Amino acid sequence: MVEAHEDKREVPWHPRYAKTLIGQDTAAAQFRKALASGKPHHAWLLHGPMGIGKATFAYQMGAAAMGGDANQNRRWIESRAHPDLFVLERQLNDGKPRKLKAEISVEDARSLSGFLARTASGSWRVVIIDAADDLNAESANALLKLVEEPPPKVLMLLISHQPGKLLRTLRSRCIRLALERLTQSDCAHVINSLPPDANPKKEETFQAVAKSGGSPGRALALLGSLGANAFGTFAQLSKPKSSQLLTIANQFSGRGVGPEEFSIFTEMLQDWVATLAKAQASPHLAAAHVALSEHTRITQGFNLDRKSAVLSQLALVNDALKAS
Repeated sequence: MVEAHEDKREVPWHPRYAKTLIGQDTAAAQFRKALASGKPHHAWLLHGPMGIGKATFAYQMGAAAMGGDANQNRRWIESRAHPDLFVLERQLNDGKPRKLKAEISVEDARSLSGFLARTASGSWRVVIIDAADDLNAESANALLKLVEEPPPKVLMLLISHQPGKLLRTLRSRCIRLALERLTQSDCAHVINSLPPDANPKKEETFQAVAKSGGSPGRALALLGSLGANAFGTFAQLSKPKSSQLLTIANQFSGRGVGPEEFSIFTEMLQDWVATLAKAQASPHLAAAHVALSEHTRITQGFNLDRKSAVLSQLALVNDALKAS
């Protein structure tokens, strides 16, 4: 049995524990209307920015579709034991230390067939794919076959942060349902409803929500994040010196700094540059934004040194700022 601490997703605020759905009333009304008709489409593509509640939506709507006793449903879902729910997601590898696989394997996708062969104990059987973006070519094709020929009384909820990258044939078999970024008020509500041991200070919450772009998930990642703090330091510099850029980059060296900190830093840096480029109509900053995206992709794809990457990106942006 996998210990909870081996999977970083196993936290008290995992979407399956959420008691309410906040800020997605329009999408929820559309789904519930289709469900009430008795003949909802069998496959739904839930798309929108990362961290806005797509997985929470899937668990909440899935629970409504399965019917039965609401309290019993909640207990089963929280313990990952509901007989009518199958969650297809990345699994842990078999090595030590155990880490999440980079993709959803074809073997995992094919294991869905056994679940679909069973009869529902309630109203509907529900499949949540979290996230469809993690499918590789083989697992995507395996899932496509199941989506094309679904058994009766099955609802498939595919979560995607970048639906444009999914198989066109897979997208075409789904009803697309866009989920929206939350207001700052709703975003703060989500953060403040976390378990007490995860609840941050009010000032920290305010700052994280303000930088989150309407994504509670991103706000959570920003709280206490080295990457967010490093970006904040750079953004406050009026005329950065080389020594200051090096000091910021040095924070990303060492074994204790996870790759997620680099991701947070680069996301915030790219968003900031894009906003400046638009506001100033600057071709230099626009070109820097494109270069940053490509540089980040290469760094992450080849697992290059994060310290050197951050220093290069900061120098790139600094040069663009000077030229603007």
